[in-house]
Amino acid sequence: MDTGQTGSATPDGAAPGSGHRNRPRRRGPQLDAEILQATLAELAERGYPDLTVERVAARAGAGKASVYRRWPDRAHLVLDAARSVMPEPERPPDTGSLRGDLLAALRSVAAALDGPLGQALRGLLGELLTGPDRVESLQALSRRSGRRLVTEVVRRAHDRGELDMSGITDRMLDVAPTMLRFHALVHGTPVPDDVVTGIVDEVALPLLAPGYH
Repeated sequence: MDTGQTGSATPDGAAPGSGHRNRPRRRGPQLDAEILQATLAELAERGYPDLTVERVAARAGAGKASVYRRWPDRAHLVLDAARSVMPEPERPPDTGSLRGDLLAALRSVAAALDGPLGQALRGLLGELLTGPDRVESLQALSRRSGRRLVTEVVRRAHDRGELDMSGITDRMLDVAPTMLRFHALVHGTPVPDDVVTGIVDEVALPLLAPGYH
């Protein structure tokens, strides 16, 4: 259920988007970015259960209709906001070694999970059963971005001669980021660094590069 569509005023009595007509007219990417920033701020302050489209619109200084023209409901809005703060999977940190790159990449994900991204993922899990499109969108946000991040780390290691990536499968690439997300969702954040180090040293390295030193 999209709680963002239940009512015409924010809980504190302010009309959603009040005052937005006095602001400079914004369109396209600028307005999209401000709405997503407002969504992240609401997630950080209130969490997913209390996030409404009305409050997001009011914080962004936009009309509620402007938000709904771009996103059909709260879940899709939060998905896009979460994507905007995910570490860039095509440009993971480059430390010069496979172990260093894996640690740096997973630490960047752990840091992102300790904020609005983690709030978004925890909240969206409760809406997985509301429609197959949302299941696919959440999978795309989490699994595929993590896979691309590890794929780039592995590609660099292959180019340096640290491993042979010809036998590495998608499931092998998924393991480390999936374990990290699972820990964050079940045990909360921040994720202790010894957990990140353990995932790398005890699972990722033996799986991706047996015999790595």
